[in-house]
Amino acid sequence: MRALALALALLPLAAFANDAVRIDTRDAFVALVQDRPLTRFGITLNVAPGGQITGRAFGMNVTGDWSWQNGFFCCTLAYGSDVLPRNCQVVEKRGTTLRFTADQGKGDYADLRIR
Repeated sequence: MRALALALALLPLAAFANDAVRIDTRDAFVALVQDRPLTRFGITLNVAPGGQITGRAFGMNVTGDWSWQNGFFCCTLAYGSDVLPRNCQVVEKRGTTLRFTADQGKGDYADLRIR
């Protein structure tokens, strides 16, 4: 149930303009997120250059790890007692927001604001 709540919270609130820029290198991604939390409706995540993910979502701890593989952001997340399986995602920058699209760009997406 908690994983469903997290997934629903990550759904987009509004459509984006067509100003998306694909982030396809680890260095470009780190430059965007280093020391800057990613936020969205009850969610705050910190993505560290060393491969750690920490934060909170709806009052519960979020932990995980990430790596950059073949142009994709690949991560595993734990939220409360739920563990989301490793997934490699397309990352796009749209203004002050990053869009993470699961399944190498073929799945659902989550929009997180860069603070």
